[in-house]
Amino acid sequence: MSTEGVDDSRRRFLLATSTVVGGAGVVALAWPFLDSLSPSAKALAEGAPVSVDISKVEKGQQITVFWRKQPVWVLSRTSSMLASLNQVTPRLADPKSEQPQQPDYCKNEYRAIKPEYLVMIGICTHLGCSPKLKAQAPDPAVDPHWLGGYLCPCHGSKYDLSGRVFTGQPAPLNMVVPPNRYANDTLVVIGEDPHENKSKA
Repeated sequence: MSTEGVDDSRRRFLLATSTVVGGAGVVALAWPFLDSLSPSAKALAEGAPVSVDISKVEKGQQITVFWRKQPVWVLSRTSSMLASLNQVTPRLADPKSEQPQQPDYCKNEYRAIKPEYLVMIGICTHLGCSPKLKAQAPDPAVDPHWLGGYLCPCHGSKYDLSGRVFTGQPAPLNMVVPPNRYANDTLVVIGEDPHENKSKA
């Protein structure tokens, strides 16, 4: 009786076993490295800051990033967009941002550190839908006196180009501005307060 088949079976078994054991060894060695690349549970829970390069964001353009699983918009406002902010003041529910929907250092008509860049959480303060940027002005389809802003598709709440809510809307408050700071002229860090950063230095 030939033993060739038995030897081949044994050889295949040994090869398969050594492959599995070797693979497990590689995973065991690589795991600490791979684990170090992922955010810690604490960082995930607290919402680690997000750095955004705004050097290529064109005037009038808006980009979306995510922080704490929420969409955050960065809008590069044109001079005409900035000029519209004073013009809509009489029609706003909270034009001076008295409600704490933004850090104190963003409590101005721009609701921003740098007037040309709006950093804002893209969630309606009514029921949590995501408003749409309607920058085109005039736009009678939105409002007879529309100068640009945000329109919530769910229940029609309207905000200006600083995220300030108009009077008589379902939304009760201005949209939220998250903590943010500028690491340099073109890098905004969302989720960090500039004053806290200075105190840590």
